[in-house]
Amino acid sequence: MTQTPPPIVIEPSQPATSAMIFLHGLGADGNDLAGLTPHLPVEGLRTRMIFPNAPQRPVTINGGYVMPAWYDISDTALRNADQKSIAESTATVHALIDEQIAAGIASDKIIVAGFSQGGAIALHAGLRYERELAGIMALSCYVLERNDKHEREISEANYDTAIWMAHGLHDEVVPYPLGEASAEFLSGYGHAVTFVSYPMGHEISMPEVTGMSEWMTRALL
Repeated sequence: MTQTPPPIVIEPSQPATSAMIFLHGLGADGNDLAGLTPHLPVEGLRTRMIFPNAPQRPVTINGGYVMPAWYDISDTALRNADQKSIAESTATVHALIDEQIAAGIASDKIIVAGFSQGGAIALHAGLRYERELAGIMALSCYVLERNDKHEREISEANYDTAIWMAHGLHDEVVPYPLGEASAEFLSGYGHAVTFVSYPMGHEISMPEVTGMSEWMTRALL
C-alpha cells in the first residue's frame, strides 16, 4: 500500500498562536487547497495552516479506481459511506488536533475545515472531538450521519462550537439541497450553524474566500 505523504504545513511569519486543519476533496491532495493561504488572514491571526493528504484507497463510485479519499462511497446519492474509513479519517483528524495542542496551540484556537469529502469529515471529526475547538468550516459538503447516531456520538465540548457551512447553488457533485438539509439537521440539534450560498458549482470562489476570511477572523479572535 502506498504510504500517505505527510501534511503540508504553512507557518505564519510570527510564531503561530492558532491553527487550521484543512481537508481536501475526493481525488485531490493537500496542495489543492494550500494555494488559498495567501488569501486568508493567516498573518494577522498568526495561524498555522495544515493541509493533510488523504490515503489512497479504491473508490466504489468511481469503479474501484484507487485515488486519495477520506472514505469510500458507493452511490451518487452520497449514502452508504464506508464506516471503517470514516472512523480512520476521524482518528487522523483527532491526531492532528492533538499534535497542535502538544505544540502549544490551545484547542479553542484550532479550526477544522474541509471541502467536499474533506468537509464531511471535518464536520464528523470536529463534532466528536473531546476538547473545545474554535470552529468547524465545511464547504460544499454534507453531514455523514443524519440520524440519531449524531446525538449519541457528538462531544459535549463542541456542542456549541461555531460551524460555518457554504455551498454552491449550482453544485453538480454535492447537490445544494443536500448541503442545505445538512445545515438544517445540525441546527435542529441546536448547533450554532451559519449556512451561506454562492452562485457557483462544486468549487471555491473568491467571494466565498472572503466569507471564509471574515468567519475565520471571528472564530479565532
